[in-house]
Amino acid sequence: MKIAKTRRLNNGQNLSRPWNFILNLVAGGFAFLCVFPFIFVVILSLTDEQSLLLNGYRIWPEKWSLYAYEYILQTGDQLLRSYGVTILITVVGVLITVSMTTLYAYALSRRNFKYRGFFSFIIFFTMLFSGGLVPSYIVVTQMLGLKDSVWALILPMAMNAFYVLVLRTFFSTSVPDPIIESGKIDGAGEFRSLFSLVLPISLPGLATIALFSTLGYWNDWFNALLYIDSNQWVPLQPMLMRIENNMQFLIQNSALLNSGQGKDLLSSLPQDTSRMAMVVLATGPIVLAYPFFQRYFVQGLTIGAIKE
Repeated sequence: MKIAKTRRLNNGQNLSRPWNFILNLVAGGFAFLCVFPFIFVVILSLTDEQSLLLNGYRIWPEKWSLYAYEYILQTGDQLLRSYGVTILITVVGVLITVSMTTLYAYALSRRNFKYRGFFSFIIFFTMLFSGGLVPSYIVVTQMLGLKDSVWALILPMAMNAFYVLVLRTFFSTSVPDPIIESGKIDGAGEFRSLFSLVLPISLPGLATIALFSTLGYWNDWFNALLYIDSNQWVPLQPMLMRIENNMQFLIQNSALLNSGQGKDLLSSLPQDTSRMAMVVLATGPIVLAYPFFQRYFVQGLTIGAIKE
């Protein structure tokens, strides 16, 4: 009996190996299709502009060139400063957003919170109806006095009603009540229960909010357009937009010139490759951050399970 059972298991394993290979091959192909557009953008950013105009888009260009990056880096220290400003507002903004969202969502998830309905109505109402652009501008610039400061890039995005509702639902459905009750039996208060018991098993929800917030701060350009005038606090995205606008201005004006100098200027500008290089500079660091968030996702799924 044992020999027959062992043979059936071996046959099942032998039959499953081809299917595992096929499924892994399909999954790998799908993953490659997801990554290929970004790889292709990197290739185009390293392509010579004249070669791109003559031959079109190719996976392996006829001539490689770094002129698009050299053209963008001609701004010098201003581009590095914009990178630093973006990293600063992203790190500080994510920390503030996750902290405020966690405290608000945890309070709403507790059924014994006396004012739970009132604060739930406030956060839900603000998600449906906002004050609008003009009141927000008046509050930020006149009441808070944040005009032309780094806090004008952080505080307007620090609280998001959708993030609060998502994390509140996560706390209500994924954090068992016996965990909090056991903490209260041991004499822990609400803050001790939150930081010692709830947060260690809530890493997936916190990582999701942190990821959304990171993308929001990194890609934000509208707040800088409204509140920032000096070059000291210009983030990366508005800086790249300025470079693109300056290049478009030069192209439009050089096209109106009939002289050979205007034509030479038009032909020397990396129009398409510089756009691809801007995409790489703007999305490269945030793409590299995804593996770190993925690590916290996996860790959060395996920590703090209840054993009966």
